[in-house]
Amino acid sequence: MDQTKRQPRRMGWRFAFLAVLLAVAISGLVRSLWLDVYYIPSESMEPVLAKGDRILVSRTDFHAEPIRRGDIVVFDGRGSFAPLHSGKGPLLDSLAAAGQWLGLAGSDTTYVKRVIGMPGDTVVCCDADGKITVNGEALNEPYLFDGDSPSTQVFSAVVPDGRLWLLGDHRSASADSRSLLGAPGGGMVPMDHVIGRPVQIVWPLDRFAAVPRPPAAGSTTEDGQ
Repeated sequence: MDQTKRQPRRMGWRFAFLAVLLAVAISGLVRSLWLDVYYIPSESMEPVLAKGDRILVSRTDFHAEPIRRGDIVVFDGRGSFAPLHSGKGPLLDSLAAAGQWLGLAGSDTTYVKRVIGMPGDTVVCCDADGKITVNGEALNEPYLFDGDSPSTQVFSAVVPDGRLWLLGDHRSASADSRSLLGAPGGGMVPMDHVIGRPVQIVWPLDRFAAVPRPPAAGSTTEDGQ
């Protein structure tokens, strides 16, 4: 083949390779600073988020308006919901990370739950009507999975400073703060482990919809809301 024909072809492959690298770099920057994609691996947040949903998660929403009770949060569960040194070896961890980055698989250490208790709150199950109370006030929970009770497990917990008490909406299918009362940290998740807030279901297409931020629920010992 003529050398003059090889040169443009080589240059074309180089430009294509650089374009792919640039696209990956830009995507990585956007996802680390602004919007990320997560796969929902379980039924624990039904009916709002279903197993198999791919969601966009805003990393900046809570910068402008702090976390409040009733919010759905995506968080790093290492050291609270998951072992601190979770892992299955370099190769399997790399494959899992690729699947998570592409939104094709869930994470063993990333979770989605709803904020029920803020720092300083006393969360109790349950009152005479079977409702969870926060600082003595019964919570109205319209988001609960149809047929589920607020909790079949009796508990009483005081949320320490800088931590959150989190529950799934599908209570009968959710492992959450209730499940970890006897574990280190008592199922309380550090606020600085929150990654962001789900803002959009992007897949499957028949579930494409915004995830609105709910109004604040209940009251806190600090802000009196």
